[in-house]
Amino acid sequence: MKLEVLPVHGLGEVQVGDNIAALILAATTPVTNDVVVVTQKIVSKAENALVEVDPQDPLSHKPIVEQESVRVLRRRGDLVISETKHGFVCANAGVDRSNLNPNQAALLPTNPDRSARRIRSGIRRQAGVDVAVIVSDTFGRPWRRGVTDVAIGSAGIKPILDLRGSTDAVGRELQVTEVAIVDELAAAAELVMGKAENIPVAIVRGVDAEWFGAGSITADLIRSATQDLFR
Repeated sequence: MKLEVLPVHGLGEVQVGDNIAALILAATTPVTNDVVVVTQKIVSKAENALVEVDPQDPLSHKPIVEQESVRVLRRRGDLVISETKHGFVCANAGVDRSNLNPNQAALLPTNPDRSARRIRSGIRRQAGVDVAVIVSDTFGRPWRRGVTDVAIGSAGIKPILDLRGSTDAVGRELQVTEVAIVDELAAAAELVMGKAENIPVAIVRGVDAEWFGAGSITADLIRSATQDLFR
């Protein structure tokens, strides 16, 4: 399998109410079985998941973090690690002030899977091609420095590639291996989008046809509290 990761240039500044599918199609021509990766920030902008903050106070979004958290797991200085209503465990409940007007902060989309389905449906309706869509966001990780992009919403692609019951290269049966393919594709897409280049969409081409299908990030990818050894 050979993958291509293609940045999508020319989307311009996304505004409240914009049709993301239409913006993507005006900038590029996806083909069937492409995976279109869209950053959370432009989804939040288009869906008006924005709140007012004090541009003079770098901590004025902290009360909003508390409101967006269903549970706070850790605090250290100004950093809050919390669980969102979606079930994501992340810094500051996903509330973000980067790449926005100084008086704005972005919240996570209310239902990122639904957002992905809407974009996918729009591309199929307007261009007649069947793609998968991933909504991505930047998360930190326990035990490791640095951040990486992960999937917070998806449509048309299986979140998990379940390899349990198959065999490895030496014939040993795999017992626990489940690959978070949507996270891996989101991370690959981020390599061409960057954090400061204003490229909020990328296309991953050449994905194995077996990876396409139904699924939900919240239902399939988030480990339940009963299975999570660290909550």
